[in-house]
Amino acid sequence: MTTTAMSKERLLFHGADWDFTTLQRIYDACEDIALGELGLDVYPNQVEVITSEQMLDAYSSAGMPLFYRHWSFGKHFAHHEAFYRRGMRDLAYEIVINSSPCISYLMEENSATMQTLVIAHAAFGHNHFFKNNYLFKLWTDAEGILDYLDFAKGYIAHCEERYGEVAVERTLDAAHALMSHGVHRYAGKMKLDLREEERRQQERRAHEEQIFNDLWRTVPVSKTRTAADAGLEKRRAALGLPQDNILYFLEKSAPRLQPWQREILRIVRHVAQYFHPQRQTKVMNEGTATYVHYRIMNRLHERGQISDGNYLEFLKSHANVVFQPNYDDRRFSGFNPYALGFAMMQDIERIVTTPTEEDKAWFPDIAGRGDAMSVLREIWADYRDESFINQYLSPNLIRQLRLFHLYDDPEQKEGILVSAIHDERGYRRIRRQLSREYDIGWIDPGIDIVDVDLAGDRRLLLHHNVANGWFLQETETKQVLQHLADLWGYDVLLQEISSSGKVVKEHAASPRKPLQ
Repeated sequence: MTTTAMSKERLLFHGADWDFTTLQRIYDACEDIALGELGLDVYPNQVEVITSEQMLDAYSSAGMPLFYRHWSFGKHFAHHEAFYRRGMRDLAYEIVINSSPCISYLMEENSATMQTLVIAHAAFGHNHFFKNNYLFKLWTDAEGILDYLDFAKGYIAHCEERYGEVAVERTLDAAHALMSHGVHRYAGKMKLDLREEERRQQERRAHEEQIFNDLWRTVPVSKTRTAADAGLEKRRAALGLPQDNILYFLEKSAPRLQPWQREILRIVRHVAQYFHPQRQTKVMNEGTATYVHYRIMNRLHERGQISDGNYLEFLKSHANVVFQPNYDDRRFSGFNPYALGFAMMQDIERIVTTPTEEDKAWFPDIAGRGDAMSVLREIWADYRDESFINQYLSPNLIRQLRLFHLYDDPEQKEGILVSAIHDERGYRRIRRQLSREYDIGWIDPGIDIVDVDLAGDRRLLLHHNVANGWFLQETETKQVLQHLADLWGYDVLLQEISSSGKVVKEHAASPRKPLQ
């Protein structure tokens, strides 16, 4: 047999066409490299091929295979479909679900090369990150999420039949408006077991109603609050104040919500918690998957399992994925997480294998260790975007990306100042400032429920601690506060508190007709 014939025999596919037998060969080859050579640790994989319309549908429902119905999903579907049909927007090659088994959706329109890239990227890159990163271990239940979503879909459909679509829709609208304030942010909270949550749904009700009745059975009508003051702190403690998880507080303590509405808030809260780690690891997650698919595709080409033509097709797609527009490009909208994450993974590989003296000074723990994959696996497990960038963005990469820090000081008449350049102090300042852009504690407004006027009109009081002079946007705050008042059932007051402790702004809302 000639060398050319042997080479053709080794190829996983020829041209762009594929069938399910081809996909199996591709998957097996990727798995051999991912597990055998890169040392990845993944959930069992479930690979499904879907149409463009099914991909659009998955887009519309937050990428989940099972989801309850809501009008906003249809709106998103129509929006994405219109742009796609006009050729103004492409669809993703894949969607991957953080579950066990890990579900990867492949577009049937993909070529064989793209299916190989997607399997490497999603079924092994994302899958390894989902299974091993500490945030996902701490906050998500990969084995229970699909069963819980199936329960949630059925439960909300049952509520629509029993209580009416309008009432359910209004409850979901309000819950979705508060979704970003429906997560536990601290590690002290217990990890959710979603299957257990479903089983305990009915058992919770009797206990919650007993606590609810005890809290709200007596409200003094006198203007003199002396009698109420004695038990006020105990009641606040019973309500768990202050509380930054607004949906959790409403689910447990809102006096006018029906049991089915509380369960809907609980469902939305669990979905928000599921996506919470993904918000904190966009750069790392996509950087990991991109680095893994790059290593696997290069290794397949080295082993003669994909042709030169297919490899060039991959390189073109990969270059598009990691393309980073310049700041003066009309397409610029911030850092491409694929580009930044992949660049940092490659730079860490360089530091581990061929470090410079500068690298040894900045990264003494990893410089020259030699085993890049071992170091990367440790980093993928132990960091999130903010800490990852703050720890591993190197001076070398800062120079390559030509980063510098601009500061717009309103007190200065000269305009925008360059506050960090390429020197040691500048590198640290640039790294620190960029890492803050990925810290949800820095970019999300800090809003806490701090008090309830239990001895009076039951008004709910919230505080927004203003950071860096960033106040809440008026129109959006008014709309969200209205949803909060509807769920609470009484007036709500949001005060914006300056760093000196003064109230600088107030927003108020009163409930509309009860959500019945």
